[in-house]
Amino acid sequence: MTLIISGLALGYLSQILVEKKYPSRRKELDIVRVGIQKGVLLAIIPITILGALWILRIDDLRIIALPGVGALHYILGGAMAIFAAGIMGLEKKQTGSLFCCGFFTNIGSMGGLITYILLGEEGYALVPVYKLFAEIIYYTLGFPVAKFFSNESGEKEPFGYIIKRVLKDKFLRVALIAIVMGGLLNFSGLQRPFFYRGLNSLLIPLGTFLMLLAIGMAMKFSSIRSFLKEAAVICMIKFILVPILLVAFAWVLGFGGIREGLLLKVVVILSLMPSAFVSLIPPSIYDLDLDLANTCWLVTTFAMVLVIPVLFFILPFVE
Repeated sequence: MTLIISGLALGYLSQILVEKKYPSRRKELDIVRVGIQKGVLLAIIPITILGALWILRIDDLRIIALPGVGALHYILGGAMAIFAAGIMGLEKKQTGSLFCCGFFTNIGSMGGLITYILLGEEGYALVPVYKLFAEIIYYTLGFPVAKFFSNESGEKEPFGYIIKRVLKDKFLRVALIAIVMGGLLNFSGLQRPFFYRGLNSLLIPLGTFLMLLAIGMAMKFSSIRSFLKEAAVICMIKFILVPILLVAFAWVLGFGGIREGLLLKVVVILSLMPSAFVSLIPPSIYDLDLDLANTCWLVTTFAMVLVIPVLFFILPFVE
């Protein structure tokens, strides 16, 4: 919890400092922020994924269903957000932003860190398996649906073009390389070097701290009061409705009977994650309601202050 709050706070304070004392360097701060995010996504996270998958025990074929549960996570969140927007009578652009906050979820940095803290490397190794289809679903479903709610909705992209764009994404390619290499090393029977455990115990918290630092550099609090109702709805979706359905589905699949409930515990943790920072990107590039998206993202992120203690309490009873 201290790591999460300190990362966000330090990033936000650096933003305030630059805006008040060095306003001409705002663009430089944005360059640093993007550079930090790219460094974590292209270097730190792939190293931790490779090391964790290297020692992943695939002793039950039901593990193969885990990526499907992860894919369902995004779809349920997005669908519920669109349904809720209809009930609230939101206009098209606001519906698009609400969809983004329901759909895009912080599984990697926030979910990965909390899983590592609560379940160790064995649990963390299942995080990339859970989010195996994340980037593909983001680009083939998340972004196109968000665009549908914009003024550009009439411009249809051919499905083949979308797939081509997905495969060209360097972040996806690096993640896939790490997953494939980790899997190959796992099946090779080679022993993972002893130092790797210590390396991951350093890099996993460091990667999350740096991502939160970068997120803090972009936080905006000015519009929160205007969209508290929408943020409350997203919190209900993220922290009540989606987790109930996902955990029930995972339980039906028999995840509770695998490694003393390890898979089910991973689903419980990851099902309770907030909106991802990427939920602000479609509203920005497709001219949706960015203030609404920013509010929902901020509120769900800070709601983790309440969610994490709940996880500490309930996880020992999950099996």
